[in-house]
Amino acid sequence: MPRFSANLSFLFTEVPFLERFAEAKQAGFHAVEFAFAYDFAIRDIVDAAAAQQLDVVLINAPPGAWAGGERGLACVDGREHDFAADVVTGLRYASALHCPRMHVMAGIVPADAADEDRARARRLYVRNLRAACEEAQAYGVTIMIEPINPRDMPGYLLNTQADAHAIREAVGASNLKVQMDLYHAQIVEGDLAVKLKRWLPQIGHIQIAGVPDRGEPDVGEVNYTYLFRLLDDLRYAGYVGCEYRPARGTADGLAWMYRLLDRAPR
Repeated sequence: MPRFSANLSFLFTEVPFLERFAEAKQAGFHAVEFAFAYDFAIRDIVDAAAAQQLDVVLINAPPGAWAGGERGLACVDGREHDFAADVVTGLRYASALHCPRMHVMAGIVPADAADEDRARARRLYVRNLRAACEEAQAYGVTIMIEPINPRDMPGYLLNTQADAHAIREAVGASNLKVQMDLYHAQIVEGDLAVKLKRWLPQIGHIQIAGVPDRGEPDVGEVNYTYLFRLLDDLRYAGYVGCEYRPARGTADGLAWMYRLLDRAPR
């Protein structure tokens, strides 16, 4: 059975962020991940994780001006210096938290952008990722890129698994991996088992949620029980991040995980 990580940007939001670490531990998690916690001092987050003996397995780099509609700066022309500064900030947090992975968001391309503008954004994305990977190498951090479905994030540059792996190959860095969110992948293209078999060695992290409503993974059109068995068969050694929106409270919605763990060989 895969090891599960609680995404604290989605789970246990009934309490303030720093209290979610204790809630995750109480619920039975041994690892956590989260997107953006840059409003909090590094020491406070380190202490919250250490107090519960939780591993932090994934964070996001700062995404630019989120409230202003930015969803990462890696492909955004003219924001190269801001992107570089955000990567450094993210790596400072990752290093202090002993977190081995950092997701770098690509950014938005306007819907009416010409083909040449899209191609330019893609080239900039590759260059910026190459620089980010070089910076991260000194910290022992793997940079992650994640295809995101255009229904949830219109205009996001990266949507498909094949394109993510093409970008990874174009960057050519050993510390660049793809973050495969099975929720996003199912909405965009499906065929999840085949894609896992094809690309698992280059997948650095997996996330889950029910489709289509992004609720608990035992509700919806994806057979996660089958996929978890497949990951076991493929000897996936990483974490599976629980990045879903609980329908009726986090604790009440965790029955799916407890059922799976009860069936797991001991």
